[in-house]
Amino acid sequence: MKNFAFIFARGGSKGLPGKNIKPLAGKPLLQYSIEIAQNSPSIDKVFVSTDDNDIAKVAIELGAILIKKTCRTCNR
Repeated sequence: MKNFAFIFARGGSKGLPGKNIKPLAGKPLLQYSIEIAQNSPSIDKVFVSTDDNDIAKVAIELGAILIKKTCRTCNR
């Protein structure tokens, strides 16, 4: 059986805009979640779902599979 990790990274934070790609100790916040999932021996694939193009770019660069949400499926 295959196991998948799903990371949901919305781009519209009102408290801290762009928080998912802001650096924390030298790397984007999102990178921590992706790396933990990628390094887990029980996870076969890592997906990131987002409505934000900048988050999507970072996720793809880090090797995650992108699920691009549209405004029809986002909570804005």
